[in-house]
Amino acid sequence: MREPAPKRQTRIAALVEARGSARITDLADELGVSVVTVRRDVEELAQRGELRRGHGVARSLRPIAQESTATGDTIGMVVPERNTYLTEVVQAAREAAEKAGLRLALHIAADERGTERAVRQALDAGARGLLLAPRWRTEAEARADHTWLAELEVPVVLVERRPHRGSAVYGLDCVRSDHAHGVHLTLEHLTALGHRRIVLAARDDSPTARVIRSEFAAQTAARGIADGCPVMLSSRTAGPDPRPRDAREADLAGAVRRAEATAALIHGDMDALVLVQRLREAGIEVPGDCSVVAYNDVVADMGQIALTAVAPPKGELGQAAVELLIRRLERTRNGRWAGATRHLELLPGLVIRDSTAPLR
Repeated sequence: MREPAPKRQTRIAALVEARGSARITDLADELGVSVVTVRRDVEELAQRGELRRGHGVARSLRPIAQESTATGDTIGMVVPERNTYLTEVVQAAREAAEKAGLRLALHIAADERGTERAVRQALDAGARGLLLAPRWRTEAEARADHTWLAELEVPVVLVERRPHRGSAVYGLDCVRSDHAHGVHLTLEHLTALGHRRIVLAARDDSPTARVIRSEFAAQTAARGIADGCPVMLSSRTAGPDPRPRDAREADLAGAVRRAEATAALIHGDMDALVLVQRLREAGIEVPGDCSVVAYNDVVADMGQIALTAVAPPKGELGQAAVELLIRRLERTRNGRWAGATRHLELLPGLVIRDSTAPLR
């Protein structure tokens, strides 16, 4: 005999309360009913304020701080593949999550559509909230993700990404480094050393790269030195499409000579180490002939010469992202958020090493 809906819903509420969260498919198997039936029951329970409904999962109303990892209380983090910059961010986020009694599950986005797939995998695995660092090689790629991101039913925090005002995801919490300040620190340091002709060799395949490029152009123009400060790609794979050779790629030694540049800012560290080697092979000494500042400070101190570097606060970014997500989880009831959205910017520092010196 078919179990009455009120009794079945009472059992669902009890199971979810005991476990903290439960997948819709698992509940359907245990109760011997269809997924559609359980989904409808969960929707009614959520409307009555007896539990929270997520993507493929039902969750207890208990505050997150009172739950433990034993209940399957997991948050997901999605990052692009082969991104060494985010390694320290991920490690700090994991430590912050563990201190809060949460498990951080890492999901890798392997290509331009990989972010959405990784997010769906995280949600299907029961993630209660998400930390997202999409690659977003181009603005168009970012806009393509905005629609489905805005429709997610779990709290989301963007990491090292800040949506444009007016976009569909502008209402999401985010935390990122103030990369405009990083460019400012670089130019302040180099111009104080007497340099006025500075090459930017930068990536162009992420929101961070685009900020660095635009800020370099704006800030050198404001200082009246833009004519002597050319911009180039830092490597063949640094553009939005890494497969063909990009015509904007140039030989750094050649660019330094043509511009009569005495300094360079290179984004990021690995490209900086390679390009410094090429400068020295071409007979351009660092820092004697050309001072160099790297951007990221992941491995900037590990080359033949330790590089001065802009150092975003990567550990604090990971910690702040988790804190924002926990705040969202604690203040979201029945899918409704009670609080102000936060867009945080943390200031990077500049670590002075051996690759910068006063202009001869």
